[in-house]
Amino acid sequence: MNRRIPWRKRLLVRLLVASVLIAVCSVAATAWLAVATTTRALREEQGQVLAEDMDVLARLSGYAATHADWRGVERTVRELADRTGRRIALTTRDRTVVADSAAPGTPLPPRAAATLDPLRVDTFTERGAQRPGVDPRVVGPYRLTAAERTKLDVLAGQRRKCFARNGYDTVIVRAPSGRPVVTDHDGPVAGGTVPEECADGRLNTPTPTEDKALDDLYARITACLEKQGTAARAPKAVDVTGLGLTPRYLVNKPSVPREQRGAASAQRCVDEARRAQLDPYVAPVAELFLGGGDTTAVRFDMSPANKAKVVGVAGLVLAVTVVVSAAVATRLVRPLRALTAAAQEPPERHVRVPVTTRDETGVLAAAFNELTERRERLEAQRKAMVSDIAHELRSPLTNIRGWLEVTRDGVVDPDPALLASLHEEALVLQRVIDDLQDLAAADAGTLRLHREPVRVDELLGQVAAAHQVAADTARVTLRTAVRGTPWLDADPVRMRQALGNLVSNALRHTPSGGTVTLSAGRDGDEVVLEVADTGTGIAPEDLPHVFERFWRAEKSRSRRTGGSGLGLPIVRQLTAAHGGTVEAAGAPGEGAVFTLRLPAGEPPE
Repeated sequence: MNRRIPWRKRLLVRLLVASVLIAVCSVAATAWLAVATTTRALREEQGQVLAEDMDVLARLSGYAATHADWRGVERTVRELADRTGRRIALTTRDRTVVADSAAPGTPLPPRAAATLDPLRVDTFTERGAQRPGVDPRVVGPYRLTAAERTKLDVLAGQRRKCFARNGYDTVIVRAPSGRPVVTDHDGPVAGGTVPEECADGRLNTPTPTEDKALDDLYARITACLEKQGTAARAPKAVDVTGLGLTPRYLVNKPSVPREQRGAASAQRCVDEARRAQLDPYVAPVAELFLGGGDTTAVRFDMSPANKAKVVGVAGLVLAVTVVVSAAVATRLVRPLRALTAAAQEPPERHVRVPVTTRDETGVLAAAFNELTERRERLEAQRKAMVSDIAHELRSPLTNIRGWLEVTRDGVVDPDPALLASLHEEALVLQRVIDDLQDLAAADAGTLRLHREPVRVDELLGQVAAAHQVAADTARVTLRTAVRGTPWLDADPVRMRQALGNLVSNALRHTPSGGTVTLSAGRDGDEVVLEVADTGTGIAPEDLPHVFERFWRAEKSRSRRTGGSGLGLPIVRQLTAAHGGTVEAAGAPGEGAVFTLRLPAGEPPE
């Protein structure tokens, strides 16, 4: 049978196509992964650096807003530098170093990353920073005393209960000055409208500390307006960020001439007055330097030259992959083709396939050759076994048929001697059939074992008693020897059968006056059973064949003297079924020894 394989289904073509697809996918995936990974890494690095910069700026701005000078800031700078892994330096406007995480004398970056001035901030995200201006963490003279905080906490609790009675869920937050503020989770309560029941004004009324600071602020604002050379009125509403006061806390203050210069002039005076009032409580203006300089948006893009390099390298990789795949595939397919051609031959024409490689295909070719040789051996054994079975069955059947025919014709009378002879021939047939049935069950894996704890000395005694008559008839001494009290976990019937076959074989090959010995003993986790005789022994060239079916050391022996040739193969199968091994040893004229090694068992409890 020689079927032509289509090109699209040939292994060589499939290997080449698979290699090309793998190469293309590998190159594309690698390029995409490199670009995507690089871009993502750059973006993540950029975002991380920006987040670190904002954190450093917020920490140091908070330090400046809550301290009158920069003394002690060195510890904070060191802590931030250790956490971010970057250099952090603070200097005055004339580049005099205030604090630096780098070694002394290390040059500063070319330009500052930010200016730290808590009285002039561009943006701030802390609660209370409603517009650019003063850092809300700058409290100065508005910081409440402990007694004032306690009093206001009581008022804040009452205000919150009042809101709750009107259906508003509020929380109390504390302003940097220490004043409690009742507010909603997301902003002003009720959209800025306070229920009439709760609008008592006591919580937002300035305390003595705040009133003193506000009087000072009002005086500064009034002086600023008068200094401008035109009469103006101080604004009724001044935004003091983060204090938690009503924005109209100056409504009852005395007024100055009513002429107004304009809202812009008044706001400038308010801002200047606030900064002048808070300036003694904040650190001086400083420049912040960060190692690495400013970060800018990074965009990963390849130039035409780099793109050409990538395309060139990808093409080269693709070409090399195709060439190598073709060479490897050809080498792989060659022995497979030989195997295919050999397998398509009829069984009687199978030949060995030359092994040209040592890889998987070479192993496959060697396995095919071994399978071919094994099949030839099995075929030869099958033919020999069929011939032996036919011979074993033909002889007793011929005898039975012959005697029955002459008896039917009246030539011989059916006397007891004749009937005994026919009965013996029938027993021979039964024994051969039983042995073949046991071997077939063992080969098919259906041989059933009924395991139980078996005492070895009792087992040997039973086997010896069963063969004692045959031993006495042959004038052979049969004895047993057991060391200790070993136990087996085995089928006692099958074990008696195995040992009985060995004893029967030993008795047939032991001359009159000889000895057959059954011995046993424990060896570690195994029990060793031996059947030794002082008979004719076994030639070295015959030892490998003693367990083959229908094999006899002396071909001239008949089934009456040499047995059926199935006893020893049955012994091997039964021993293997119990998880043990059997070995044969001996020399011509020195007798033979058959050794069974079986897993040891435990006595019943």
